[in-house]
Amino acid sequence: MQLLSVIRIISILMIVLIIFMIFPAGIALFYGEYNVAIAFLKTIIVIGVISVFFLKMLPGKEKQNLRVKDGFLFVTLSWIVASLIGAFPFYLSGEINSFTDAFFETASGFTTTGASILSEIETMSKSALFWRALTHWLGGMGIVVLTVAILPILGIGGLQLVKAEAPGPTVDKLSPRIAETAKILWMIYVGLTLAQTALLMFGGLSFFDAITHAFATMATGGFSTKNASVMGFQSAYVEIVITIFMFLAGINFAIHFRFLTGKFRFVFKDSELRAYVVIFVVTSLLIASNLYKNYYPTIYESLRHAFFQAATIITTTGFASADYEKWPYFSQVVLFILMFVGGCTGSTGGGVKVLRVITLLKQGLNEMKYLLHPRGVFILKISGNTIKKDIVYAISGFFFLYIFTILTVTLIVSFSGHDIITSLTTALATVGNIGPGFGKVGPTENYAFYSDFIKWVLSFAMIAGRLEIYTFLVIFFPYFWKR
Repeated sequence: MQLLSVIRIISILMIVLIIFMIFPAGIALFYGEYNVAIAFLKTIIVIGVISVFFLKMLPGKEKQNLRVKDGFLFVTLSWIVASLIGAFPFYLSGEINSFTDAFFETASGFTTTGASILSEIETMSKSALFWRALTHWLGGMGIVVLTVAILPILGIGGLQLVKAEAPGPTVDKLSPRIAETAKILWMIYVGLTLAQTALLMFGGLSFFDAITHAFATMATGGFSTKNASVMGFQSAYVEIVITIFMFLAGINFAIHFRFLTGKFRFVFKDSELRAYVVIFVVTSLLIASNLYKNYYPTIYESLRHAFFQAATIITTTGFASADYEKWPYFSQVVLFILMFVGGCTGSTGGGVKVLRVITLLKQGLNEMKYLLHPRGVFILKISGNTIKKDIVYAISGFFFLYIFTILTVTLIVSFSGHDIITSLTTALATVGNIGPGFGKVGPTENYAFYSDFIKWVLSFAMIAGRLEIYTFLVIFFPYFWKR
């Protein structure tokens, strides 16, 4: 294992982070929020000195490719280090009084979970709120992918990093060079963010509210500048725009690329995209039909809120346009089921991912066919491509570890004295990077009531979920550290 190389690349990541901190520091100076500006400047200076020290002490070789183990270690440490560094401005400025809470909020931001310990969001400084939203945006596409785009300049190969971080079972290279792939993904990401910002401003939002909500939407994070989340705007137009972009953010970014380059046959052939659309539309219509007259008097209101909440849960964004805990039980159960689905692979969404769900479903159907025809040969295909057994085994293993992690977190939370609904949905919402759950962590509540110990557990649960379990847990496997 090339531990010194991993430390060196983390130093580069730290420099990338503090470069982005310049933006909220500038906003703090512009609005006269000098205590927050000083907190950002202190963090920038200290982390900058440490980073430069490591880079000088650990010079890179002419050409160096990371091994698989190095990629796993770097990616896991990068999310932890990013959360630690990102927490300092909140803590040093006094915007968040406890470092535990600051780390929780920052980890929730970078992992695009959207779980918050803040009760009075609207009283926070604009620069702190901007940094909070920016952590979403950076974590959404993957700060590792951003770093990968500049690694070739430094003579370090980056494919192993993307393999470890990529939100799905495979990495779809859009270009022969992984750095070019990262740049393409970021260009699409930035383009969609700017488009949503413009549309939200057209709907009456200020530039600040528009861009922070665009950051949170495209990252499928859910941090809002309002205490009441999107409900605070009281605007059907804003809700519709955010619903559309949440849906787009939940689609594999490789699909966006194919669509923009005119490869429509590839887009319509994609099994995961078709399943994603069907699941989203069907569940939204089921919820709307249940809400109509049972909760909302008009079909329009029922459809609007049903599509919004279905989008926010399936993409694991975590915005709220209504208090869904007051909805009929059927609608709540549908949303609960969506918590187990998630967005598409290669999207910024969390959860199990649609591709894994349909793969396991098809494999389950094949197993029933084998029971009826033991000597039959049944091939599992996705988008016209045959899925090898080793991929099915990997997905099955992931699903088991995913559920096992959720159950473990549920046990830990419940041991501290919380009810089963709160404990289970807390685990689901953090491991699945969803944000709000049910019970004490519902759409109008937050995570502030948990003890420091539980907050640390949930913080690492969010990181484990963002890195899709395997990447995080593998470094605790004794064999990982053997030569």
